[in-house]
Amino acid sequence: MTHDHHHHDVDSMNDRRLGWAIAINMLLTIAQVVGGIVSGSLALIADALHNFSDAASLLIALVARKIGRQPADHFKTFGYKRAEVIAALINLVTLVIVGLYLIYEALWRVFEPQIIEGWMVVMVAGVALVIDVATAILTYSMSKNSMNIRAAFLHNVSDALASLGVIIAGSLIILYDWYWTDTLLTLLIAGYVLYQAATLLPKTIHILMEGTPEDISINDVINAMENVEGVLNVHHVHIWQLDEHKNALEAHVVIADFNQSETIKAALKSQLGQNYSIIHSTLEFEIDHCGKPCC
Repeated sequence: MTHDHHHHDVDSMNDRRLGWAIAINMLLTIAQVVGGIVSGSLALIADALHNFSDAASLLIALVARKIGRQPADHFKTFGYKRAEVIAALINLVTLVIVGLYLIYEALWRVFEPQIIEGWMVVMVAGVALVIDVATAILTYSMSKNSMNIRAAFLHNVSDALASLGVIIAGSLIILYDWYWTDTLLTLLIAGYVLYQAATLLPKTIHILMEGTPEDISINDVINAMENVEGVLNVHHVHIWQLDEHKNALEAHVVIADFNQSETIKAALKSQLGQNYSIIHSTLEFEIDHCGKPCC
């Protein structure tokens, strides 16, 4: 079996996992909304909205994965992999909106408390906990190499924790009539949602703004390039991310002997690829005429 065929099989299997995760989370969202309305629990509805955002993020990630596999063409010469980064931005902005809405609703409950049916909350949240764990298991193996899937996996884990919290809140309502725990838990869920968004949003924007990869120092790259035999100076260096895993570079390289340009180019590209994951580099060679820094 060829490597490409094996990669295609893995992608197909991962797409099926995402499909199952989306379907399960959509069904769970409907069940939680109905349960929240019947029981009067805002925390249950909050958890449902979080689950819905997860299902939506998984759907967007699935579509982005399919778009990202398209080969480069004359419209998108670098390919379509950034579709997944755009999907991550959409998902994170949605999370911010959901988090702010939950805070708004929870604060209203402070002034207008409502009676909550504790047993309904506990039962629905218990089902949600099982499904959240199952969805997290489905996406775990895919989360290691993808910003989108990693975010979705973390959302599923946080959903499981939120469902566990809802069970605790429902139990306290049953035992002690502590209805305020529902509002408190809603605020905690909203806070965690906003925390997740605040953690991942800067990284996503950094890629879209063509920022230098966070794990790469331009000075280190320049020093490494200048240590290649035949290279006298490197300047006008630009490094950016094509997507989450692939970096690009353009630079001016001053050399002493233009006849050695192909050998030097091969050495530079090899070093850039191995040490900095720079898979696309544009090098403009210049000849040093006098060998002095002023030149």
